[in-house]
Amino acid sequence: MTQALQLRQALAQQTLIVAPGAYECISARMIEHAGFPAVYMSGGCTAMMLGYPDYGLVTMSEMADNAGRIAAAVSVPVIADADTGYGNELNVTRTVREYESRGVAAIQIEDQTFPKRCGHLAGKQVIPGADFTKKIAAAVGARRNPDTLIIARTDARATHGLDDAVARMNAALDAGADVAFVEALQSIEEIEKVPKVVKGPCLLNFVVGGSTPLTDLGTVQQIGYRIAIVPALFLMATMGAGEAALTELRETRRHPAPPAGMTIASMMNRLGGDAWNALSKQYAI
Repeated sequence: MTQALQLRQALAQQTLIVAPGAYECISARMIEHAGFPAVYMSGGCTAMMLGYPDYGLVTMSEMADNAGRIAAAVSVPVIADADTGYGNELNVTRTVREYESRGVAAIQIEDQTFPKRCGHLAGKQVIPGADFTKKIAAAVGARRNPDTLIIARTDARATHGLDDAVARMNAALDAGADVAFVEALQSIEEIEKVPKVVKGPCLLNFVVGGSTPLTDLGTVQQIGYRIAIVPALFLMATMGAGEAALTELRETRRHPAPPAGMTIASMMNRLGGDAWNALSKQYAI
């Protein structure tokens, strides 16, 4: 079973798919090791991994290559952010094919103008709704594997209001999108309303400190969402722990104690060390 079919079948069930965000292979392997059913390749976190803020500074090839490395590192489906598709319908067509060839299960395309910026920052702009619908139609038509999911994201809530955002999502679903993602909802009432008025599976974005108020995942499932992404959790935790450890090293001149049970060997095993050791023994002379 391909990762795309695995994700499509999971979407047909009633259990919420929770996909924490990865930005490289270590975070992706840790998400899989923790038991989550999918990995979300965050575009913003990919940009930060390359040393940039989420201001539309990363190219399609950089994003697709990162998506491919992550997809190759895990056995669970990868949902990959493809920003705006990096141009018009022709660019979207190439983007989908590049991502699909790298083994991702779902491709997310949004309606911001280029260069885009983080969906929870001020200053966003979106393209006309009809132009976005054409992009989604192009993405759907570009698929070589019919199981690959196309996720349509709109940032129009911040610029045109919730009704316009919902209309864009319904048009995208009519054009063949598999999942609708209204970014940066601004209240619990809006979170509850979207699955009722969008005519297809909905995705909710969990961003601490963003525009959308957080609720627990059980409630999100009861409301009717099918996918919840948590894009910045791992990177925030990593940056926070890293800054604390570096501060301790600088101030005490001593190596900080590693997390309980963390050794060099356990680090290697988290990345498949046991399997590689077994392979080495299999072919030992």
